[in-house]
Amino acid sequence: MTVNIGVHKANPSLYHLSRLGLLEELLRPSGETVAWHQIGGLGTAAALAAGTIDFGGTGSTPPLSAQADGHDLVYAAVSAPRPGHGALLVRADGDITSIADLKGRTVHLAIGSWQTHFVAKSLAQQGLSYGADITAERSTADSHQDLLDGRTDAWVGQGAELSAARREGGVRTLAEAGDLIADRSVFFTRRELADARPELVGLITRALQAADDWAASHLDEAAGIAAQDQGGSAADWRQALAALPWRLEPVSDAFVAEQQEAADILAAAGFLARPITVADARHPGLDAVAAQSLAATAAAPESAEK
Repeated sequence: MTVNIGVHKANPSLYHLSRLGLLEELLRPSGETVAWHQIGGLGTAAALAAGTIDFGGTGSTPPLSAQADGHDLVYAAVSAPRPGHGALLVRADGDITSIADLKGRTVHLAIGSWQTHFVAKSLAQQGLSYGADITAERSTADSHQDLLDGRTDAWVGQGAELSAARREGGVRTLAEAGDLIADRSVFFTRRELADARPELVGLITRALQAADDWAASHLDEAAGIAAQDQGGSAADWRQALAALPWRLEPVSDAFVAEQQEAADILAAAGFLARPITVADARHPGLDAVAAQSLAATAAAPESAEK
């Protein structure tokens, strides 16, 4: 069997796993191989449903959209919260001093990603709606400059782009993502695969943690790879990568509650196709498998030296 894994460049665990050969090594005794597919976060669930991939990972929002669209996915594991991963920025010399000031303004963000959850919750806490009170526009490589030049009023930055924007100046942080949402990476698969091959999902989870262990202990090398492949400076990438927890966890009641809150906010704003019950996408068998797999990785720290 060939195991097909979707790789979203903005998901650091999958990004590094695809380059290290760790999953291939774990699957070799069973004669199975791995094929890596470059797929954007918004396309991950559809690729799972179509059978193009068997496993993928994104931020918090795409699996909620997928569940609302009727895709039968289940969560396999999640990252620890990522408090330093993203922020909502405005111009330092502008007139926006609070979230409430965003009413009627334009915000650049990665629509459909965790950033939608972040902005929607920020607005909801002020009695505002993501769907009615702002103009959400998809961010581009020029969004930072658009903010500085006044072509947008606010921008959600993340990772190396956020590090660069803060280093270059001219921006002010209106809200830190980690103050409002857990902002986890989430990993998921098809229910049929989870039912038929839970041990395979466990091996993938084990390999993901090993890749995280490698990145955490090789930050300079990981930053250099990302800068060469995705642009930006190695220094900005290192700062962004150093802020990540590099730790996976089984799905928990706390995570399900986080996702349900997000789903309720996004459904109320009209972003989700329908209200959903997040617990329907929880697979108790995978919770146990993930716990066992992550414990096995912790007991074999040499995997981080790959």
